[in-house]
Amino acid sequence: MTSVGAPDETRERAELAVWFGGASLACWLCCPFWMLVCFIALPLAVVGLVRACIEYAASRSGRTSRPRAVVGGALSLLGATAAIAYMIFLATHPDLPVQG
Repeated sequence: MTSVGAPDETRERAELAVWFGGASLACWLCCPFWMLVCFIALPLAVVGLVRACIEYAASRSGRTSRPRAVVGGALSLLGATAAIAYMIFLATHPDLPVQG
């Protein structure tokens, strides 16, 4: 958790990894056009992973919550893995997107 004397900006930015990770997974669950989703979800997941690393480092000094950083990193990692797996699937089956 953020400390009591932390500025509001720190508190608002402290949970960005969870939001980016959740958004990268929500794209997969909410949008049926996976060919487009993989190009949206991958950047969101990468930003979430970077924010999770930053938040995890900040949690050592007590500025943010370590469990939130770990959850954000896990969500982002799942979103990135899904995007990369689907891109590999599209690369190995180039005729599938055209079959519509």
